[in-house]
This record gives sequence, structure tokens and C-alpha cells, in this order.
Amino acid sequence: MRRRVIAAAGMALSLSLMGVATANAQPAPVDSANNATAQIERIDELTPTRSAVFIDSPSMQKVVQVQVLHPEHDGSRPSLYLLDGVGAGEESDYNESTWTLKTDIVEFFEGKNVNVVLPVGGTGSYYTNWERPDPVLGINQWETFLTRELPPIINSEFGGNGTNAVGGVSMGAMGAGNLITRHPEMYQGLAAFSGCLDNSSPSSQHSVSGTVAFKGGDVTNMWGPMSDPAWRAHNPSFNAEQLRGKHIYVSSGNGLPGPHERAAGGDLASTIAVGGPLEAAAYVCTQSFEQRLNELDIPATFSYHPWGTHSWPYWNDELRAAWPTLKDSLGL
Repeated sequence: MRRRVIAAAGMALSLSLMGVATANAQPAPVDSANNATAQIERIDELTPTRSAVFIDSPSMQKVVQVQVLHPEHDGSRPSLYLLDGVGAGEESDYNESTWTLKTDIVEFFEGKNVNVVLPVGGTGSYYTNWERPDPVLGINQWETFLTRELPPIINSEFGGNGTNAVGGVSMGAMGAGNLITRHPEMYQGLAAFSGCLDNSSPSSQHSVSGTVAFKGGDVTNMWGPMSDPAWRAHNPSFNAEQLRGKHIYVSSGNGLPGPHERAAGGDLASTIAVGGPLEAAAYVCTQSFEQRLNELDIPATFSYHPWGTHSWPYWNDELRAAWPTLKDSLGL
């Protein structure tokens, strides 16, 4: 039976609904000619349950930092890969993921028998393989790194047992949606918070383009012009058949001020002015993605709220709400 969670009734800002493709497509292969093996440069033990792993990545042509939250004891365990928002660590000058900077994720996973894998970096990248290097955002081959190069290291160094789930916020939500639909054999669960998992319509495509441009990048270096078949190949909604049998949790607020805005200090007006429209767009796109899964009769949990801006306090809450679904997908 389809599970649908609605926190309360509420309407999003008036936006045009996004069209949904009705055909299915097989996941496209990763486009990378480099088959060299990634090597660990070093591992820094930050605490007994948190490590920073520096990986020399052939596909990215640089050293990539990944932080891992893990149990203190040795043993076999599943792994949860969590992707960042558009800043992707720039808020800490790339010393850590925004997940660990802006939420209490470290404390939440304390004592849980799971690896939590947090890439650091990827600003404006959508965690995908770009068709060509970008003058500002550089070389981005995140799909290759996350699906080919990184998992063997997590499994060998941190006891990963090959059972994985993937999640993300905003830009990272689409990144996670693409990873699981393009590599369904790798992941058993998906958690997507305040993202757009349907780039079928011009409005959602322009949203992706605007996100990349916000960080100085050129989206045509990522998937080509919007008429390029690569856009469809990287559309979780179009490839949604690959989600059959997976554990899925998707959530969004509607852009209106909520409990965290009322409790927050700082520039409240700016938070609402920027985070409100972004979350309202995510709300509409999430409804479109739910419609697509309904058409395919693929069970999923959708959680909507009658408030909430595009901000980390809500994503901190949603991680807790999604944990039962992720826990099931990981076999815990």
C-alpha cells in the first residue's frame, strides 16, 4: 500500500505544475574513460567515531575529502551516503560537510551501526558527471567518484557490507535521486529533502540552470543545452521505474514561515525572502514526482508541511523523520 504522510494541509505559492514524462528509460552508463583505481592519501581520525578520508581520485583529478561517521567498534555494517546542498562545504571553507556544520547529525548517529558517508565539496555540481570541465567549477565527475571509486574504500576501511542508501538536500536531493535511478543495484533506499526530482518542465530545468549559475558555473558544461538527451538521462522522474522495490522518503515544506523561523535569530526577512520561494518550488516539484510514482504504482512516503523555508533546521528534522525508512532500507 502507498504510504503518504501529510503533516498538515496547506497550499504552496501559485506556480505552474511541471509536466512529467511518461516513458521509462534505462539508466545511462557512467561516461568516464578513466578506469584507474582511487587511492587513499591519508585518513585523519577526528574522533573515535568520525574520520576524514582524503582520496586521490583519478576521475576528479584531485584529492577529495570524505568524512565518515562510524561506530567505534570494528565489524560489518551498511552505509548511508548523504549529499549536501549547493554550497557543498564552502560554508566551512571545505573543512567539512554542511551536514556536520549545520545539524546535529554527529550526535544523532552516535551508537547506530551504520557508516554515514559525507562528501566534502561539489559546489553547484549536482553530484553528477559533467560533459566537460567548467572554467569556474572545474572538473566534476562525481557520479564516477561516488559509485566506482569511493564505495570500495568505504567497504574496505570502514566495514561496509555492500548495503547502501543515499540521500540529500536541495541540489543533493536531485543528485541522490539520479544516483539511485542510474545505479539501482547499488542503493536500497532514498531520502530526498526539499529537492526537485523531476526536471521535465522548462521551469524545473531553469531552476537547475540557475542553481549552477548561482555558483558561477555554466550548465551546458554539465548536461549540454536543455534539448540534450542528457537532461532526460538525469531525470529521476523519467527513470522512476528503477525505484521499484526501493525504500523512499521525500519531503518538502511550502515556503511559508514556520516554527524554526519564529525561533531563529539573525536576518529573518532574508531567510524568508530567499528560502521561501525556493521551498515553494520544491513543494510543487515534489507533488509532480509523487504523481509520477502514483502512475507507476511505486510505494513511497511523501511528507508535506504547511510551513517551512529552504533551510537546515527543517532538514535536520526531516533526517529524523526519514530514519525509519532509511533504517529499513539498510536492513537495520
